[in-house]
Amino acid sequence: MPRCVRSTTRTLSLQRTSRNSSAKWWWTFCVATPRRSQADRSRSTRGSLIASARELFAERGYAAVPAGEIVRAAGVTRGALYHHFSDKDDLLRAVVEQIETEIAAEIAEDIQHIDDPWEAGLTALTTFLNTCLRPEVVQISLTDAPGVLGWHALREIEARHGLGLIIDTLDNAAAKGTLVAAPTPALAQLVLSTCIEAALLIAHADDSDAARSDVESALVALLSGLIAR
Repeated sequence: MPRCVRSTTRTLSLQRTSRNSSAKWWWTFCVATPRRSQADRSRSTRGSLIASARELFAERGYAAVPAGEIVRAAGVTRGALYHHFSDKDDLLRAVVEQIETEIAAEIAEDIQHIDDPWEAGLTALTTFLNTCLRPEVVQISLTDAPGVLGWHALREIEARHGLGLIIDTLDNAAAKGTLVAAPTPALAQLVLSTCIEAALLIAHADDSDAARSDVESALVALLSGLIAR
């Protein structure tokens, strides 16, 4: 075959190969690889901001972490922060909500197979008090949140995630005739307030482990008064 023909043949072959490779790459990019929706990207950005803030707040406390450091750690822009949250306080609120959601889920898992309401209540109490020893919970939920968001906001968050579990436990005890006669909703609110105060007492004690033990003993004695004799 003449040299010019061989050269032309190789050129055409390379062009076809190049076109095929380009077509394959384009198909893979556009069809085989699903593109994330705007909602997915938005959730990812919000999640990155919460995760980064949570880690930084736990390490150094809310006041010591500037917003700029959070956005750099999350790999997003400052505009993204203020698109998802009104300010840094609002981001803290989201972090606390996430922590409290996880604690409520942990308690629910621990008591899901316990039929006796009082045994379930004591198990829930033990799990809750154990979480109050975690450095992340102490710093964010029990130190930063009350100081930055205020007591009322903290109680609202706790109520959203913990009040339902308390009401369910008390309703179960009432149905089995083991709860003293009392309005369950009001009683549940008082139990919740007591647990929040117990958590704050543990968090700010000089010896948290000793405080946790004392608080549990006191709460068990207090709550035992709700058992119908």
